[in-house]
Amino acid sequence: MEAKLNTVAVGGTFDELHKGHKTLLLKAFEVGKRVLIGVSSDEFAKRIEKRHEIAPYKQRLGDLKAFLHEHDLLARAEILALNDPYGVTLCKGCIQGLIVSRETELVAREINEKRKAMKLDPLQIIVIDMVPSENHTPICTTRIRRGEMDREGHIIK
Repeated sequence: MEAKLNTVAVGGTFDELHKGHKTLLLKAFEVGKRVLIGVSSDEFAKRIEKRHEIAPYKQRLGDLKAFLHEHDLLARAEILALNDPYGVTLCKGCIQGLIVSRETELVAREINEKRKAMKLDPLQIIVIDMVPSENHTPICTTRIRRGEMDREGHIIK
């Protein structure tokens, strides 16, 4: 598929980089020529109040860069530390689209409401469904950290 938008954004903590994260990232590169990837800083990740430990930013960044390198996407990416849920999404002309999971779709809608209030054009929102594990529940970092599944969604017995 030919890239449609010049610049899109995607964001997350990207802890235990798993199949769901990878699907989200690959979709961003499918629809955008350039992809801004916001990775939650250690400080922001602590404020999110996850129900599990989160790997340090440096480790999460390394895993992300390795994945992008493996798929020859690093040259089209710009990785930014996120210190809030919005990153560059509220600036004029920075991006045209936002790639989100079904789980974070409400945040994307909130971003467009804030953009409207700022008299900015809305972003095109592309929502992907959560990636299911082999038992049909969404793959998520919490379950990986608990040892219930691996990063590919295989159930650990």
